[in-house]
Amino acid sequence: MRRRELITLLGCAAVTWPFAVCAQQPPKVARIGCLVTGSLESPEARAMLDPFRQGLREHGYVEGQNIVIEYRSADGKIERFQQLATELTNLKLELILAPNTPAARAVQHATTTIPIVVPVMGDPVGDGLVASLARPGGNITGLTFLGPELATKRLELLKQALPNASRVAALWHPGAFGESTTREMLQATNGAARALAVELQLVAVRGADDFDRAFSAMTTNHADALIVFPSAMLFNERKHIVGLATKHLLPSISAAREFAELGGLIAYGASLSDLQRRSATYVDKILKGAKPADLPVEQPTTFELVINLKSAKTLGLDVPDTLIIAAG
Repeated sequence: MRRRELITLLGCAAVTWPFAVCAQQPPKVARIGCLVTGSLESPEARAMLDPFRQGLREHGYVEGQNIVIEYRSADGKIERFQQLATELTNLKLELILAPNTPAARAVQHATTTIPIVVPVMGDPVGDGLVASLARPGGNITGLTFLGPELATKRLELLKQALPNASRVAALWHPGAFGESTTREMLQATNGAARALAVELQLVAVRGADDFDRAFSAMTTNHADALIVFPSAMLFNERKHIVGLATKHLLPSISAAREFAELGGLIAYGASLSDLQRRSATYVDKILKGAKPADLPVEQPTTFELVINLKSAKTLGLDVPDTLIIAAG
């Protein structure tokens, strides 16, 4: 009797075990979209995508294994964002990474249901991307680099480096942000210029084809220095901008260290590569079930001051020790 029971039990195990194996589900592969401002092969795009991929790896995601990313590149033409955003939303993805404010606004117009993560926002409330930083309320969340708030600080730093500068050209991109954010940034910089006894020359550019005209206007106006306003397009064209600033002997300050690394004089702002890496945390939380409406927008708490001393020497400038120490 015991022998029969033993045989029966073994028989059951032999039959049921293969079915248990067959019933196991393969690991879920997440599918997300990613808009890119420049060409996917460009150093500018890689500089932003590599930190994001690093962040994904830190959360256990390996591209091509447990996560698939559908890329769409605007090739430097942000007017293409809307078409590309529509393409991505039609793929029924789990979320979309929009690299900046113009991209986020394009995806926002294309979908109100697919979660959107934005690594680099200027003023997400002012631009209508979220209801509030603490409670975004919709399908968008991410990080801000405090665009309008730091515009004044950059002009102050430029004046510290160039105390005799009386005319400063400001290169800005209409449409980089919403009307409210742009107005706030321009008003704050104009106010700082008056307080510093600096004549501010606003020079608008809408694309790379405008740069030669813009720098010609700066030269005609005898600008002593240049401040580059935050903008996805201007960041993508930073090599071109720094080259023209160097050619016209214009000391410059910008929001991203990448400008200074290419030869710009000063950069002051949040680390864009760090924002990209940290955006992977939002991706991870959403893929695990969190809603963008409940994920607060993160604000930077540390800022980089970068001074290119080689460029200062080329321009014949003696940067004050106080600034060098602050950057060190």
